[in-house]
Amino acid sequence: MTAVSSHATGDGAAPPTRQLPRVGVRATRKATIIAFFAWVFAVYDYILFGTLLPEISSRFGWSEQRASLISTFISAGTAIVVLGVGPLVDRLGRRKGMILTVSGTAVASAVTAGTVNAAYLVGVRSLGGIGLSEQAVNSTYLNEIYAVTEDEAIKKRRGLVYSLVQGGWPIGTLLAAAFVALLLPLVGWRGCFLLATFPAIIIALSRRTLRESPQFELEQRLRALRKESRTEEARRLAADYGVTEEASAPLLDIFRGTARRNTIVLSLAWFVNWFGIQIFSVLGTTVLTKGKDVGFANSLLLFIVINAVGYLGYVFHGWAGDRLGRRNVIAFGWMLSGVLFALMLTVAHGTVAVVALYSMGMFFLIGPYSAMLFYMGECFDTRCRATGTSFINAFSQPGAIAAGAICTAMLASGAHWGQAALIVGAIGTLLSGFVMFAARKVDTVKG
Repeated sequence: MTAVSSHATGDGAAPPTRQLPRVGVRATRKATIIAFFAWVFAVYDYILFGTLLPEISSRFGWSEQRASLISTFISAGTAIVVLGVGPLVDRLGRRKGMILTVSGTAVASAVTAGTVNAAYLVGVRSLGGIGLSEQAVNSTYLNEIYAVTEDEAIKKRRGLVYSLVQGGWPIGTLLAAAFVALLLPLVGWRGCFLLATFPAIIIALSRRTLRESPQFELEQRLRALRKESRTEEARRLAADYGVTEEASAPLLDIFRGTARRNTIVLSLAWFVNWFGIQIFSVLGTTVLTKGKDVGFANSLLLFIVINAVGYLGYVFHGWAGDRLGRRNVIAFGWMLSGVLFALMLTVAHGTVAVVALYSMGMFFLIGPYSAMLFYMGECFDTRCRATGTSFINAFSQPGAIAAGAICTAMLASGAHWGQAALIVGAIGTLLSGFVMFAARKVDTVKG
């Protein structure tokens, strides 16, 4: 189903005679707030593992190379899980998908606490892919809600508002670092994971009160009519709302027509950019401890400051994307981030210089994702929006796998962590910005 504007499209088709139901101001803001906290705690669980990896490795006696290899295997398992969530959400609905993803976060945290060996850890951390899919489900749901909201303040600034939601990444990362710094000495790394389950459970329960998006409700009605062989009735209903009516195959739809180019380009951009995410965000404490010789306790405190600055990057890029175009804002941000991280790794000496350059690098590395996730939702129709965003999102994990494999090989050959971070993280981030210029500009989702 393709959502169009509420006026004639200019292609000779009759204008729609009915509008999708509007979503009230209170319901819109409630959905926004819940989506923010759900993403915060999904990221919290995901980053908690990377933050605690040095501690886990120490307790199990793993070398740097083995820890990097384990992280790579986890990325592979995560990719498989992420790829399956999108089609499921396009089939079951946005609301059920949002409950599923945050529930997956709670399960992943709980079972990680029982880790007994590397194989077990790889298996249970792969479940974190359910929580990582949160951002794709959020962007799908909020794209559709904002398109039909009665809240004009949000509708006019949807990119900026979504940046506040997507800003849950640095907030979740910050909380993970702060949580470890405060509670690791008291409850150990297992206790840190166990305690992380409770916020996710609360969010999962709160999501039961959300409504389904009107776009998906219409898609469900059309599917039901087709299933009953009432195709002519389905065609008339679709025409009433000004949408195209055809049976959907979401995984094929994202490679058809105007969607194909952005599916390919954005997948490649995510793949390459996650070289930087894996190195500087997921394994940030390792970069500081091994690459810049910062103590583990100090690295946690510095990482809190770095991610606080990173949150401001989300707000800035959401605001700039509304005004300057999301594609260009993403591309220039990532290119600048690569340069800043390269300077941090090569010329920065002393805490102030390292934190300043690391913070600004993170500002322009993770900040553009507030524009990227909303941009992705605008690239696809209702029938395949969750599949498209999840498919692209899944390419983050092959990127993390490749980054981990290259780092493992470099460390095994005698390279320093700083050299590996420069070649894999900084250069990868820079290249991802150039890739973004091949993407098509898109219109906003219509109600």
